[in-house]
Amino acid sequence: MAAEKYFERKMPLTTNPADYLKKIYIHRSCRQEPYTLAILRRAGNVEMETIDDRDFPEINGLMPFPRSLHKGKQHLLLTRNKGPFFKPCPGTREYRCCDYQVLNTGMNCPMDCVYCILQAYLNNPWLTFFVNIDDLLDELNLVLGRTSQFWRIGTGEFTDSMALDNLTELSRILVPFFREKSNAVLELKSKSAAIDNVLDLDHGGRTVMAWSLNSPQIMAREEFGTASLEERLAAAVRCADRGYKLAFHFDPLIYHQEWLEGYSYTIKELFNKVPAESIVWISLGALRYLPQLRPVAQARFPVSRFFQEEFITGLDNKLRYFRSLRVEMYRHILHGLWKYASPKTCIYLCMESDEIWQECGFSKGEAASLAENLDKAVR
Repeated sequence: MAAEKYFERKMPLTTNPADYLKKIYIHRSCRQEPYTLAILRRAGNVEMETIDDRDFPEINGLMPFPRSLHKGKQHLLLTRNKGPFFKPCPGTREYRCCDYQVLNTGMNCPMDCVYCILQAYLNNPWLTFFVNIDDLLDELNLVLGRTSQFWRIGTGEFTDSMALDNLTELSRILVPFFREKSNAVLELKSKSAAIDNVLDLDHGGRTVMAWSLNSPQIMAREEFGTASLEERLAAAVRCADRGYKLAFHFDPLIYHQEWLEGYSYTIKELFNKVPAESIVWISLGALRYLPQLRPVAQARFPVSRFFQEEFITGLDNKLRYFRSLRVEMYRHILHGLWKYASPKTCIYLCMESDEIWQECGFSKGEAASLAENLDKAVR
């Protein structure tokens, strides 16, 4: 891919699907479902094609995967999910996990982040959205109804929670659904500012609106098609004004020349703009990735340089920064967060050992209580 391709799609996604989608494919078995028809009506003049369920989109001029991802992100497949929607977060027992649960509503994302792990997970380039929403809700009812356990559930693991929401309006289904669930909370995590659909909903405090944050330099250089820091924070303020709880994720933290000043600026902007009392949790996680991601990302984004830093293989077989660098970054960012955050906000490290937690200033045993503290913060 030519270097100039690296800088395509700098502008954030718009509310008009025709601005970022070239074509929508629909599997025949779900073509006449009411939810599918509603999505297609909202798509306006985007080209559409119905294909057999055994077929997959054929995009002219598509390069072999994964270099085809850039073009594939402009093509959407509406289909059925034939497997489970609800799964535990794919964490690892070697590091402290928050016991998060994943609701899989689709695959891939129209935005394009250099570090995105989906580039190494996926085996096809196009966007996928699951339209068998009744099956999803039935599965949730079954899981949530058979136990009194409290569940924290998010849709942002294999796709961005809100990037396609102006087209799918999935939030207008999920937020009212969770409004009635006393033993669960939904987190909608995004790098977009597409929150218009949730502003008039009766959420009952059961939905957390969340954003991934980074330094302004990383947002500009490594996150393409995403909303700016100012746009994300403005969207968060609008949600807070409507009574939503908020969350923010500094993940992945990426070492770069201006990292100290950049993350300090983001923290100050966050608390200058967003009411601290609305924030239920903030996570920090240093860059970690499967070894197969690096050659994929470097081939797609040849101008990017952060993969050229030194890394070691962690206990989870993912590449990480050296411990000393991770601790240095965590300590600096935690100092800023603890300075401004509400005492009720749960601030935590994502996928780190208990020893790292203590080295960064957390009290002994605080890591072991992570899941309990997150439940308490949102309740």
